[in-house]
Amino acid sequence: MRESIIIIEGAQGVGKTTATDYLRNKLPYTNLYRLSGNKDKSETGLIKAEEMYDDLLQYMSTLQHKDINLLFDRTFFSEEAYARLGYKDYSFTHVYEKLLDRLNSLDFDIYYIVLYLEDTSLFAQRLKREGKANVKFVEFNSQNSINQQNTYLQMADEIQGKYDNIKVMKVKNDLPNMATDVFDEIFKELMKK
Repeated sequence: MRESIIIIEGAQGVGKTTATDYLRNKLPYTNLYRLSGNKDKSETGLIKAEEMYDDLLQYMSTLQHKDINLLFDRTFFSEEAYARLGYKDYSFTHVYEKLLDRLNSLDFDIYYIVLYLEDTSLFAQRLKREGKANVKFVEFNSQNSINQQNTYLQMADEIQGKYDNIKVMKVKNDLPNMATDVFDEIFKELMKK
C-alpha cells in the first residue's frame, strides 16, 4: 500500500478538528498538520499564499516513499473557497488549479474529504463552542458557515472524477456531538480504498 495524503476541509463548525484528531489517533504512522492560511487578503497575500502552498507541495513531495501518511486540517482548498466567497481581494483559481495538478501527481493515495452538515441549524450550536480561533475577516456565524459549506461542496463536485489520484469523499457530520460513529465510517471507507 502507498502512503496517503488525507485532506479534511469544510466550513467553520463542521467538525474538522475533531475528525483530524480522531484519524490521527486511529491511523498509524500519520503526521497531522493544521493550516490557517495567511491574514493578508490583498494582492500581496496572493503572492504569499502561492509561495506557501508551492512550498507545502514541495515538502509533501519530499515525503514520498517515507512510510508516513500526511493528514491535513485545511490546505489550499480553503484559500480557494475563501477567495471565491470574497474574503480575499483576489482570485486564487489559477494558482488553485496548478496546485491541484501538482497534488494529483504525487505518489500517494490522496483523499479530499469535505465534511458537511445536512441540518445547517447545527452550525449555530457548534459555533458557540469555546476555544474557537478568532479570525477577524471571517466572522463565526451560521450564515457564513452555510455559504462556506456550499462552496466546499461545489468544489468537491468540480474535482470529482477529474483527477485520477484525488479521491473525493463528502461526509455528512450531523450527529449532535460529532460522535465518533461518523469518523468510524470515514476510517472504514479509507481502509476499503
